[in-house]
Amino acid sequence: QSASSAMRRVFLATALLAASARGKVYVKEDFSGDWEKRWVVSDWKKDEGQAGTWSVTAGDFYGDAEADKGLKTMDDARFYAISTSFEDFSNEKSPLVVQFSVKHEQNIDCGGGYIKLFPKGVDQAKLHGGENEDKYNIMFGPDICGFTKRTHVIFNYKEKNHLITKEVPCKSDQLSHVYTLIVHPDRTFEVLVDGESERKGSIIEEFDMLPPKQIKDPAQSKPEDWVDERMIDDPEDVKPDGYDDIPKELADPDATKPDDWDDEDDGEWEPPMVPNPEYKGPWTPKRIDNPAYKGVWEHPMIDNPEFSDDESIGKYPSFAVAGFEVWQVKSGTIFDNLIITDDPAEAEALRKATWEKNKDAEKAMKEKIDEEKAKEAEAAAEADEDDDEEDVEEEELDEGDMKDEV
Repeated sequence: QSASSAMRRVFLATALLAASARGKVYVKEDFSGDWEKRWVVSDWKKDEGQAGTWSVTAGDFYGDAEADKGLKTMDDARFYAISTSFEDFSNEKSPLVVQFSVKHEQNIDCGGGYIKLFPKGVDQAKLHGGENEDKYNIMFGPDICGFTKRTHVIFNYKEKNHLITKEVPCKSDQLSHVYTLIVHPDRTFEVLVDGESERKGSIIEEFDMLPPKQIKDPAQSKPEDWVDERMIDDPEDVKPDGYDDIPKELADPDATKPDDWDDEDDGEWEPPMVPNPEYKGPWTPKRIDNPAYKGVWEHPMIDNPEFSDDESIGKYPSFAVAGFEVWQVKSGTIFDNLIITDDPAEAEALRKATWEKNKDAEKAMKEKIDEEKAKEAEAAAEADEDDDEEDVEEEELDEGDMKDEV
């Protein structure tokens, strides 16, 4: 019995250790059940008749008709704002991970597919963007308009929004794709699309939040006698005598006056001109290495006296609301499988259990639908062609009847 008790204690200890090692999940949303009780639709733009409506659906093609249901934008040329609240937390000492899937089923031409993370205190019923928008901590996700197709990563710092300085691509087809942002306490970040890393690095280096650590020394300037011309004209290379006298064109020596040429009627005959093989263009001296060349002058750098590091960058004392606040010209985007956690493994597990499980079936269903549409279009085109031929035949018959009557 003592051995059994010992094994039980070991089992319980292992279970507790495993539980403690698991990350904290603040939001895990698949838009099933009473999702409307968990989300608040904002009144923003309703009075102006420009607020879009939402619906939960798997769309026209999917991998699993039930599991792939998500939140869909339903009206063209509308503003959308919807949000959910969760336990208030800070990412000052632990990672922040936000992940969700986006399916631009409508083949979006211009519109956002991003999420915003807000601190505690935002009024969800009046959540709004545009001028005087609700202040958010982070904005993340795809944004497409014309040829611009990128994944937004924006951090708010000292009441100003800072967009990543490097271009992060996004997917622009009609299938589901998963976007993941990981923010670490050491002020580094990583963006993944469909589980593949698209951009990672230092928030300090990838975002213009702080002044540069070093600047050009204002007390230094390039010396007046600094020679930075690598090549010079060869002073010993002299233009040959008579070089400029060589004509660009010559009278064609092989040309002869036509037999039917009449000097009185046609004027004095002149042979056509042809390029002169001896002509070599304007003369230029040879170029040689400059013996006085000192290289490219580099401005000396000094530490920037205005630079002051800030350990708080990328860290926020409060996260309590997440919202999709976008504008779309063409509606039809489906958001799904949102997770906010402090453990990248939790997000990876959800991605594998949802998107990776169903993506191939979704693609196959779409390809089948596209194939059927192509066949229908081909059949319709053939029918139109047959109708056109019948019309021509009828016209020809009518013309024949008219001739007979005549």
